[in-house]
Amino acid sequence: MTRRMSIGIVGAGIAGLSCAQRLQAAGHIVKVFDKGRGVGGRMATRHIASPVGAVSFDHGAQYFTARNPHFASTVAQWDASGIVAPWPSAGDDAWVGTPGMNAVVKAMAQALAVEANARVDALRRIDGTWFLDPVSDEPLDAVIVATPAEQAAPLLVAHDPAMAAMAQACPSAPCWTAMLGFGDRIAIAKDILRDAGIIGWAARNSAKPGRSGIESWVIQATPDWSRDHLEDDEASVVAALLAALAAHAVRALPTPVVRIGHRWRYARARATQHGALWNEAMRIGAVGEWLLAPRIESAWLSGQILAERILAVDR
Repeated sequence: MTRRMSIGIVGAGIAGLSCAQRLQAAGHIVKVFDKGRGVGGRMATRHIASPVGAVSFDHGAQYFTARNPHFASTVAQWDASGIVAPWPSAGDDAWVGTPGMNAVVKAMAQALAVEANARVDALRRIDGTWFLDPVSDEPLDAVIVATPAEQAAPLLVAHDPAMAAMAQACPSAPCWTAMLGFGDRIAIAKDILRDAGIIGWAARNSAKPGRSGIESWVIQATPDWSRDHLEDDEASVVAALLAALAAHAVRALPTPVVRIGHRWRYARARATQHGALWNEAMRIGAVGEWLLAPRIESAWLSGQILAERILAVDR
């Protein structure tokens, strides 16, 4: 490496963290900013204290695959460290974080400088130096946007309109998600339901490897239903998804002790095959699953692709 750069990454999902890890390992100074309370993006886990015991929900990505050899090697290391486990119920190649999906991103972020609750509203460039407004006045040599395409486009457009146009051409489907906790096991034999009416996916979260706590279910509506009800209130959405789940039980469901909804506005990207984007002259780039395929594995690979592209310039 001929020059050590200071690099800011907007977004602490798996794409941004993957890129940050690789660049930091090569000697660059990397700082990651995220508007959320912590890392993870859609690899999220929510923990709730209920009247009958603790309950947790993986309310974003439900599992991931490892079909690329490079990613599979990394997953094997995670497995040896006890932060992932196979989940045969979801498929022969399905993996989950343990004890929650966010265990993976938490482990990735441990050695990185990550600032949470840091919403970046604009990228500012002065005399070849980048600044992230309003969260940081620290000068940066390069900046990488690792957010969903809809959020990336407004940040990119003033500096690389072509890159922003690519993001604008990749809209994501929304997803309403219900999180339900019960004091007893409900009368549904299968741990997973797929494509069942308005339910795109439902899973007994408490049956995943490494989980503990009371009976918990995550129900994700289909993209079409989510789009049609995107602005509905949380209570009515949860009620509709609970009723849809109840239709698959052999007897009436008990009253949930926890019932929470979460609206993912940008859940499943319409992906391109760019892999990653990088403007060497401006030193601005973008990563994310929208640049490869709508999978966790693809988000990780996108981060690696951009890091290698940046490092290749300096070799």
